[in-house]
Amino acid sequence: MSKPVYGKNAVQLKHNDRSTGVVWLLAAAFILFLGWAPFQRGLFNSQQLIFEKPLFVSALLCCLMLFGWVGLNYKKFKLQEQSDLLVLAAFMLPIIYALTLFVAVSHFSAMNMLFIQTMYAAVFIISFYLLKQKQVNLAVQQAILSIAYIIVWFGLLNWLGSGKLAGSLVGWFTNEVVNGTYNGALITDSNGLRLTSIFQYANTYAAFLMAFLFVALFALVRSKMGYGWLIHGFMLVPIIVSMLLTLSRGGLVMMPVVFILLLLFLKSVQQILWIIHLGISGLASLIIASPVTNLGISLNTNFTSSSALKGWSYLLGASLLTAGLSWAVQRYLAPWLRGKLDGENSRKLNGMWIPLSSVALVGIIAFLLIGTGVRSILPDHIEVRLENINFKQHSVLERITFYKDAVKVIKDNPVLGIGGDGWQAVFGQYQNNPYVSHQVHNFFLQYLIEVGIVGFVVFMSFILFIFYKYIRGYAARKQDEFSNGFFYLIIALSILVHSLLDFNMSYAFMGILVFLGLAGMAVVMDSKPLRRNWNKAGVRYGYLAILTAGAVFMLVLSINYISSNNAGNKARQLFSVSQSYDELKAPLVKALKIRPGHPESTIYLSSLDQQVYSQTQNEQFLEESHTLLTTALKREPYDKELLKQLVSYYDLKNQSDLALKVYHDNATKYNWDIDWYSTLISRSLMQGEQALNLKDDAAKQEYFTIGLQAYDHVTAGVEHLKTLPPEQLQGNPFSVTPLIALNAGKIKFMMGEVQEASDILKQALSADYADVTNREIARWYLAALKKNGGQDQAVHDLLIAADAQEAARIDEILAKQY
Repeated sequence: MSKPVYGKNAVQLKHNDRSTGVVWLLAAAFILFLGWAPFQRGLFNSQQLIFEKPLFVSALLCCLMLFGWVGLNYKKFKLQEQSDLLVLAAFMLPIIYALTLFVAVSHFSAMNMLFIQTMYAAVFIISFYLLKQKQVNLAVQQAILSIAYIIVWFGLLNWLGSGKLAGSLVGWFTNEVVNGTYNGALITDSNGLRLTSIFQYANTYAAFLMAFLFVALFALVRSKMGYGWLIHGFMLVPIIVSMLLTLSRGGLVMMPVVFILLLLFLKSVQQILWIIHLGISGLASLIIASPVTNLGISLNTNFTSSSALKGWSYLLGASLLTAGLSWAVQRYLAPWLRGKLDGENSRKLNGMWIPLSSVALVGIIAFLLIGTGVRSILPDHIEVRLENINFKQHSVLERITFYKDAVKVIKDNPVLGIGGDGWQAVFGQYQNNPYVSHQVHNFFLQYLIEVGIVGFVVFMSFILFIFYKYIRGYAARKQDEFSNGFFYLIIALSILVHSLLDFNMSYAFMGILVFLGLAGMAVVMDSKPLRRNWNKAGVRYGYLAILTAGAVFMLVLSINYISSNNAGNKARQLFSVSQSYDELKAPLVKALKIRPGHPESTIYLSSLDQQVYSQTQNEQFLEESHTLLTTALKREPYDKELLKQLVSYYDLKNQSDLALKVYHDNATKYNWDIDWYSTLISRSLMQGEQALNLKDDAAKQEYFTIGLQAYDHVTAGVEHLKTLPPEQLQGNPFSVTPLIALNAGKIKFMMGEVQEASDILKQALSADYADVTNREIARWYLAALKKNGGQDQAVHDLLIAADAQEAARIDEILAKQY
């Protein structure tokens, strides 16, 4: 097999056909898709009606592009080399997710992930064949880099007070612009104001910035033209400043790791140039970081033109200075370095000494910024973030907890996993403490949870094969042959490495970039010829037939799901303006006919039916509500809102015992939901009192036992939380609330365990006797003491002082026969 021939700036690709109009039409459609995708929040793994449509539209567009590729290549498609087999392997990824539908804990989430995986496979296949053509490859690279730069400036527009302008630029093609500004481009949390741009999550934006910082460095050093040096040099400062503004510790920790890994692929001259350019831009960014940070915070509180102009002056001035220095380095220093070091490049272990030295340099810089006062040059809140980088920091401890809990899920579901995005459904059952994150914060663990060992082995074999063959080919040939492939390696490697610490791949746009990167690497990887058997017409056309059939199926499914989503959204909008049952019901019926059991549409319609029943007492509406809920719960057994809606149904039917059963049977799914357990205890008390009044001792004992078991679960959880490291955040509130203590104390009292009742109630007392709940706690506490022959005069006096009628109420409690 002949080796490919490479030009100065790009690969001379294996298939040397002249680009036809159809090819360029497909390439243009693909580039437009890449530009549209990042601004569609629905592309991110979401469970809201309002966010689903872009996901289905994206899958539809990918299927259409796949048809275009099949139509373009069905005659000349061949399985000639190992790399061609990757198109077969890519098709396995959505098939794996389709298999998990049989075991999925959430059919809704699993179907959404099937759409996303189909989109990834289509992106890989289309990219793989488009990127084999030199000019298309170059066009795609330019487009990706341009899109990345636009996203960077979009974020900075929001940071420097021009959110309305940024929103107006994208509002015409995304539903994320609310009140004129892009939703979540900036977020405020306990760390302060953070830049997120289009991602609405700062850490994922940091991963994106890290990837394209290195892509910009690569493009700068690779470029042979002065304007290329100026453009890419100009962008280094905005990217680095944006990364600092994310306040992402994970990004700052992983950036040197990825940087050193990438240096291993470069010649010594390129390594030195990367370090010089990064040093210049990094220093310039640090100099302006504090004023740009402070001005941005001020501008998003109180906008003034003078402050905005000042902020832009700092940013643009530093960028222009860096661009000029980058031009000078490339124009004068780079040729001199090549003259001095080209002879060294043939030596053994060439290029290793600089990455190894960089490890030491990174260690020194890290020590200075984390362990000394040098970090004071940074803005205050960035300084605090750096100061807190350690293994006892709460986010590190929380991630370790996520990983341990994820392993529990894997042990229980090792073979096929729990289906796409299943972690969000089951994490409440496995979590060690009530943390708020619904993500594992490790893409590979989350993938293993979703598809099990079988699917994980297939996926890892797919990506490791590409990386292995790429690296093997890189080591065996001249580096220039892989210059274009290296562009894609940077993207894939950066995002995947950062995904060891975060859920970047839960954003479908990031997944698109990774699979595009893998395809770009596969195009130029070391690829051996296949045996002739692989190129038989039956194999070739069989694959194309299966691929086409799958694409047709997903296309039809996409169209149907878009129709269902449109109907569901129409109903959602009508709920705020219409009182007509028939008008509200019609679109919901249509939505659920296409997607039976869709949680949000089900809740809308079942709630509507229950409201009509309350007004008319017509049992037909109530039974329709029940049918809808039971159908949905078969597919979504972990959906809390559906279960609560089912409880509402039983309450309307006056079947409070069955309502309690819903809470009791599903309690283990929400081990750290204090509201769930509070309601469970309250309902247990209510049912026990009813049984007591009916003198049904067996039922009373059963219901009270349920309530006390729930109380014991809460107290055990509170004790467990005391064992957490002091640096680790507990998460959501979880404690013995006054209401829980009151109801548990009542149950103990009614069971004759008055000493335990008084102990529970005493712990819940507060000094606020104006509070009704606190007075009731005191009332039952004093009753329990009195029944046990004791008293608490201080509490008694405070209670009577708050309400003189309380003495009579205590006597009423004691007069009852429990």
